[in-house]
Formats: sequence, structure tokens, C-alpha cells
Amino acid sequence: MTPSGAPLAASPSPAGDDAGDATPPESTKSSLSQRLRSHAAQHWPQLSLDIRFRGPFAYLDGQLGDDEPFPLCRLRYGGCASTWGFALYLYSSGKYEDRILPTGSPAGSPEDALDCACHLYLN
Repeated sequence: MTPSGAPLAASPSPAGDDAGDATPPESTKSSLSQRLRSHAAQHWPQLSLDIRFRGPFAYLDGQLGDDEPFPLCRLRYGGCASTWGFALYLYSSGKYEDRILPTGSPAGSPEDALDCACHLYLN
């Protein structure tokens, strides 16, 4: 509550809007998977990409050849198919943590998020 007694507004999601924990529609999930797999094939040809969805999140795992799959990052849907919140998987803690993309924003294109994680873990 504010001092005047009005309820506080909800904090915006990392994607920059007030969608909160909205679950992406199936069409958005399908589109995201196609976009990311196409981008990975072009820019990270050594990487096989697995995308899992749970609630507002898309989890991106990579696999190199016959090696075990490994977590890369997590995207948070914020109501817009072109801008997603970004969390990097930290191997030191075994958790996903919200991070800033190289663009300086906590949210951006799914391709920017994938590139950020791959630059860190594959180079």
C-alpha cells in the first residue's frame, strides 16, 4: 500500500511490461523454437539445441556431438514474442540468474540471449 492507501502497482517483468508470469501461447512457443533452431544452425552449427517450456519460461539446453546436454540460459515470456527476459545458467551455483544482455538491457531478442550464452560457454 502507498501512504495514501492505494495498492502498489506490480513490478514490470524483465521483458519490460506488466504481463508478469503469463504463459506463452502455443503459437509463440512454436515460433520461438523455430527461430532459435534456425539461428543456432546458422551461427552455432556445432550446437544441437533443446528448448523446454514451463510456465512463463523457455529453458535452452545445448549439446555438442554425443556429449551430455548442458543448460545455457532461460528466457522469460513477458507478453511479447520478440522480447524475452534473460537469465544465464551459472554452473558455480547450479541456478539460473537474471543477467543483462550485451545490449545493456535485461530483456531482448531470443537470438541475442542465445548468442550471449553461447559466447560464454562455447568460445
